[in-house]
Amino acid sequence: MTKIEKIKKTTIYDLAKLTGVSASAISAILNGTWEKRRISKKLAEKVTKIAEEQGYELNRQASLLRSKKSNVIGMLVPKYDNRYFGSIAERFEEMARERNMLPIITCTRRDPKLELEAARVMLSWQVDWIIATGATFPDKIAKLCQKVGVPVINLDLPGTLAPSVISDNYDGAKKLTENILTQSISLYGTVQPLYFIGGRKTDHNTTERLKGFIDAHAAHGINVPEENLLIRGYSMGNIALTLEEIFGDDDIHLPGIFVNSTISLEGVVKWLTQRNLTGEKQPPLGCFDWDPFASLLGHNISMVRQDVPAMLDAVFEIIDNKETALKTVEIPPVLIK
Repeated sequence: MTKIEKIKKTTIYDLAKLTGVSASAISAILNGTWEKRRISKKLAEKVTKIAEEQGYELNRQASLLRSKKSNVIGMLVPKYDNRYFGSIAERFEEMARERNMLPIITCTRRDPKLELEAARVMLSWQVDWIIATGATFPDKIAKLCQKVGVPVINLDLPGTLAPSVISDNYDGAKKLTENILTQSISLYGTVQPLYFIGGRKTDHNTTERLKGFIDAHAAHGINVPEENLLIRGYSMGNIALTLEEIFGDDDIHLPGIFVNSTISLEGVVKWLTQRNLTGEKQPPLGCFDWDPFASLLGHNISMVRQDVPAMLDAVFEIIDNKETALKTVEIPPVLIK
């Protein structure tokens, strides 16, 4: 039986012998604290080069010796399970690689603790930028990054301490509501208030979409009653339970429904199917989000597609120009009838 020789890893003491530099100095060079030890840059670069040639596992700090930039860029996303955030992540990777940057993406599940934890880890990897996408508390992430001088861009949800790129939620929601009302009038012959389903009341996007929803009704002289605003989160299961709780076993007449994401739309469609409100019985639906497969769910579904390419173009314009000034860029979404 052939004996397998164990390959000996290069240690910090091996590097000390090869370079003629003390082990403590080697450690300082490789962990990025060489300047504090008053070690010359020339020596630091020499040691780093030899360490690389010997296959020594360098930490991220050591790789920054020759450059002040890591060319690593981080993105936090709240969800992977819908087309919108998936397309943001995909487009972000593509555009980062075009600029010879290494993209790192992590899902934070709309959990504020996970958001901050992920940001801290990215900062430890010396990222050049962090893109906080749909962050619950974007300003907390911005404060954390500002302490170490790393710029942040808020995407999808705005903050007050860093530049933000978002959809024009108000105008998109207003146009979508007007479209659902038009369908409802055509179907039932009367103007009646629609239902608004999904979202969080503390969420900027929900707030703006709700304003557009209410203003579109006001243009028709309609007041929307509070009981028509079912804003209790986004999840499919929660939406289905909410509708069951509100309507129970009563005979249902729904003039139309404004759904606040494709995730929520799954819950709405599930409930409509259970109540046999499909096909010609299905009320007019509008969703502030887009998925091409929604057209297979039934007729009378309109959608708002957020312009992900334009949003990421705006993000990388900020990065390319090294802009950190506070501003909010609103990108018009597209109504898909």
